[in-house]
Amino acid sequence: MFLVLLELSTNKSRAGQFMEAHKQWIQRGFDDGVFLVSGNLQPRAGGGILAHGTSLAELRARVDSDPFVAEDVVRADIIEITPSRADERLGFLLG
Repeated sequence: MFLVLLELSTNKSRAGQFMEAHKQWIQRGFDDGVFLVSGNLQPRAGGGILAHGTSLAELRARVDSDPFVAEDVVRADIIEITPSRADERLGFLLG
């Protein structure tokens, strides 16, 4: 499982130009079954994504294809988490 942090960069003013393509990129992540949760970092600091069912290399390639990343609107950090406990509703993450 991975936590992807998309922190706004110095080119954040260009976000509007690439917002629709970024939203489409996020939707592909959900459609592919890789993204579990996405949302904004507060206060207006960027975004975060919880991903699973992929390798670090595959996720890195996916994140690099995000228009926000490619255009330096955000800086992406990927944190790998190996879950050892989870609420029963999230038990599928332990397998």
